[in-house]
Amino acid sequence: MDFYLVRHSQAKPEAEDPRRPLSDEGRREAEKVARAAAARGVRVSAILHSDKLRARQTAEIFRQFLAPAGGTREARGLAPDDDPMVARAELEEAAEPLMLVGHLPHLGRLTSLLVAGDPERVVVDFPSAALVCVSLAEGRWRLQWTLTPQTA
Repeated sequence: MDFYLVRHSQAKPEAEDPRRPLSDEGRREAEKVARAAAARGVRVSAILHSDKLRARQTAEIFRQFLAPAGGTREARGLAPDDDPMVARAELEEAAEPLMLVGHLPHLGRLTSLLVAGDPERVVVDFPSAALVCVSLAEGRWRLQWTLTPQTA
């Protein structure tokens, strides 16, 4: 089964807005990647995001293009410094494909934990708005493909 990990899009600087909503460029980046994901046939049952505004806004943009039956919702274990084991457990218990929208360094550590068994080993780059597809089959995780605003 495929799962999708998305880094939030470019946010406004904290000095400009402490809530750090998406910038106009960040919205364009997310829309471009979400549109490309939909064109690739990405289907998810729900989109989970961290409690940060920029992750929620990115998740909402992906929801517009992917229309998951379960919509979007906030989930624990997706904040920048959270233990990647929490998100791994969420994925391994899922009965249907999910999308997780979060942050660095968490997403990088989660991907490394899944495909290399070591959260400290870097296996993929996560520029803003990047989408990484990982799959779980027969108890083994594999990195399938990535989309970035530059490749979408």
